[in-house]
Amino acid sequence: MAYDHEEQEQLDTFKAWWAQYGNLTTWVLIAVLLAFSGWSGWKYYQRDQSAKAALLYEEIVKAVDAKDAAKAARAAADIKEKFSRTAYAQMGSLSAAKLAFDTNDLKAAKAHLQWIVENGRSEEFKSIAKVRLAGVLLDEKLYDEGLKTLEGSFPEQFAALVADRRGDLLVALNKTDLAREAYKAALDKTEIKNPARQLIQLKLDALGTAPAKAA
Repeated sequence: MAYDHEEQEQLDTFKAWWAQYGNLTTWVLIAVLLAFSGWSGWKYYQRDQSAKAALLYEEIVKAVDAKDAAKAARAAADIKEKFSRTAYAQMGSLSAAKLAFDTNDLKAAKAHLQWIVENGRSEEFKSIAKVRLAGVLLDEKLYDEGLKTLEGSFPEQFAALVADRRGDLLVALNKTDLAREAYKAALDKTEIKNPARQLIQLKLDALGTAPAKAA
């Protein structure tokens, strides 16, 4: 096939460019294609892991409904071992912890919650676990340990829950003034229409007013 003069010049220019940059361009293209292929494979892997984790989580939900703590614990152990990076692992552990607590197995409840605190990938789930763990420690009369669990920063939406739980622990330690401050902080962080305000207010009222300071 014959080319006119302009086409031949363009072809020669392309050949010269390809001789200089063609190999590099090919490797860049290969790298891009491999990256895209890897990303697509990773997304597929994540979807597959999530789907399998969802099935195990469904087992936990059914076990909780049936109040079968042993089955819930087994399924929770499986989901944590095989799919620890998914949200279902954290959700499953929360559900299993609640059932263990309801059946007075505080040791198991603590273990489920502690796993989330140490391994959770979501600050929200970790915050829920910390507040609930502090509640379990309150029931075990491990008040100082419960307060330690509530140290550090929390997402703003958990400020009221954390302050309220801290108040409960401080009351148990007979630190009335500090408990009163915690309950007041919980009230300040709780929306007016939130029914939880009534319970917090009852706790605060039960402590009475702070004694007047001597002049």
